[in-house]
Amino acid sequence: MSDGVESGSAGSASGKEGAASRWNGRKVRQGMVVSDKGQKTVVVRVDRRVHHPLYHKSLIRSKKFHAHDEKDEYRVGDVVRIEETRPLSKMKRWRVIELVERADQA
Repeated sequence: MSDGVESGSAGSASGKEGAASRWNGRKVRQGMVVSDKGQKTVVVRVDRRVHHPLYHKSLIRSKKFHAHDEKDEYRVGDVVRIEETRPLSKMKRWRVIELVERADQA
């Protein structure tokens, strides 16, 4: 009976470590770069679709996030994925983690 308790506690400890390594709890959003004027900073517009409670129409709501771009490699029109991080400046609380789609060079 004590073996069951010991293995249960060991299993839960290893389970917690596994869960933490798989998911760090930070929010991740995907959006389009609308400005790259700042040094090592891009402004990303994230759109979300909401349903109007009375008129039942689908609406698109958007919000802009200032994100850290360490290598200054993302341009206007790029679709990127951003992740929540510690405050980097007055406005920056997000950082770009990957490029999803490159904008067409016209």
